Amino acid sequence: MSRLTPDQVLATPAGELAALQSDALFQLKNDAADLLSAAKAIVEHLERALELKYADRAHALRLAARKDTGVVHFDDGRVRVTADLPKRVEWDQKRLAEIVRRIAEGGEDPAEYVETAYRVSETKFNAWPESLKSAFAPARTLKTGKPGFRLALLEE
Repeated sequence: MSRLTPDQVLATPAGELAALQSDALFQLKNDAADLLSAAKAIVEHLERALELKYADRAHALRLAARKDTGVVHFDDGRVRVTADLPKRVEWDQKRLAEIVRRIAEGGEDPAEYVETAYRVSETKFNAWPESLKSAFAPARTLKTGKPGFRLALLEE
């Protein structure tokens, strides 16, 4: 079989692709991975170029609007540029736990101020004795992700 182009791969029903020999699927998968890697590198490179070109202008507009983050718009010739600098807030978990404790000690409900999420490490859960696992099991739901397959050519 001659090598399929990306457009040909996309135009071929998945059932027909599944009928291909394993070495052909291996090659197609590797070709796709190479294309994806190249596309990601190109996007990153262009994003850096856009940052170099527009970051100062966007920063000046945010300063004029008295904001450190967020979206600003401006025109560059016939192109409308939307520059977004998202806000990413991180909270110190130990300090928050202490604040929550003080709120509770003061007789107030911490849930009015702080969202709390509980997690259990799957590794720790699996290492627990059955008596402990059985107490937690009703609160545990197992969901699966998207299946993945790796292909490798065997040495001849």
